[in-house]
Amino acid sequence: MLPPSIEITEGGQGKTYDIVGPGGNTEETRAGEVNVIKNPKLREVSFSSVFPAQYYPFVSQDFPVFVPMYYIEHIQRWKDAKYPIRFIFAGNYNSFTKSQDIKNRVDINIPASIESFTWSEQAGSPGDIEYKLNLKEYVFYSPRKVVSYINTDGETEQKLEPPKRPDERLRPDTYALKPGYRTYEALMEAGKRWYGTDAVWRELAAANGIPEHELLEPSDNRVIKLPKTFSKLKVN
Repeated sequence: MLPPSIEITEGGQGKTYDIVGPGGNTEETRAGEVNVIKNPKLREVSFSSVFPAQYYPFVSQDFPVFVPMYYIEHIQRWKDAKYPIRFIFAGNYNSFTKSQDIKNRVDINIPASIESFTWSEQAGSPGDIEYKLNLKEYVFYSPRKVVSYINTDGETEQKLEPPKRPDERLRPDTYALKPGYRTYEALMEAGKRWYGTDAVWRELAAANGIPEHELLEPSDNRVIKLPKTFSKLKVN
């Protein structure tokens, strides 16, 4: 069920200081309290609604309705994963967008963390779950390398390496190795895909109890567990 309203909070981090002195002779340069504008705060999104336990007249039957705990467990799993979700809110601007030939307008599309999730079952509506969800905008960050290059004048210059596109996939608990490879090759592919490096293939083999002699055998029909971290290699 769509929430009746969505609240977006956008704030600043400006600080005020008190300036002593006569100041200028205009309103803009007067002495006294001044406000120093700084970077904006991360946006916050909050909304509440209901997970219905049955088909009500206001519930669309074009899509299947699962039991409320199905949705609750999904949100809990996203929260426990310690990885941002993506919040997308698309407003309904049919008459406005058609008049200006605007297509596929998306109001908000941001990575976000789940800050709080509360839910309860209310008397009089057996099985229905009311919930409230609070999200906070997430900004991906990572160190960037400084790379050297030769410019057109033959001089050496340095610049920051372009930022990599963040991987927003949620790592699954298990993964079916690609068929057609030897097991160690498929483990290298799995490491590169889910951990960003093929150097963890031996750790993957050890975590799944794959003996040395099986590493050269075909990887067909083998499903492995994906550990959350490899502490020795500082990979997560």
